[in-house]
Amino acid sequence: MAPEESTADLCRRTGIKRSTLAQQLVRGKVSVSTVVSAARAYGQDPVVTLSSFEGYQDLAAGRRDPTPEELISQVPYRDILRYLLSRTDADEDHPAAPRVAEYAESIAVRPWFEAVDPGDLRQQLSAATGIAPQNISAQLTAGRLAPRLAIQAARIAGVSLTSGLVVTGVLQPNEGGWPPRGREAALAELSDAELVALARDRLDALGKVLRKREQDEKYNHALLENLG
Repeated sequence: MAPEESTADLCRRTGIKRSTLAQQLVRGKVSVSTVVSAARAYGQDPVVTLSSFEGYQDLAAGRRDPTPEELISQVPYRDILRYLLSRTDADEDHPAAPRVAEYAESIAVRPWFEAVDPGDLRQQLSAATGIAPQNISAQLTAGRLAPRLAIQAARIAGVSLTSGLVVTGVLQPNEGGWPPRGREAALAELSDAELVALARDRLDALGKVLRKREQDEKYNHALLENLG
């Protein structure tokens, strides 16, 4: 990548701690985030750089446009509701235009995983990587997914190989081939019925999260009272 640069120069350019980089080099296993940071620091395409490493050789060739489903999976429910309401007040002279929060504010792993899931993605991913399905589910619940799992999930789902790295925060959306206004364009293509169904599904999912949170709070409160 930059053979003439010293480890100190690399750390200074990337902001990576020297101890962290030294540990990775000793193990002979440099992390994906380190490779991406180094590529950015030297003005190189992170996807092309990653493709020179074992296990990532097909990454650059597999970079494609995200599907509409992937794009919509990264739209916050608030923006969906706002757009739905604006459509009800729209007319030919004043058409509704979707507005979506910045990628950095709305990027999420689990919605993407569910959007590309053909029905058995956890099982197929487990079989391909040797990671137990419950461990994959635990990562998704925590809002994360290891880079190699994210790429393999994209392979299995038949979507852009960089998509998983975008939603896990390893790559910036533009680096992964995600268009700046792609989510707005995908939303605008939905019919009224599809938009209502999307809003319903998002609210149902939100309701489950809130109910679980309330149940956990009640349990913790009851536990503290019994301990007291």
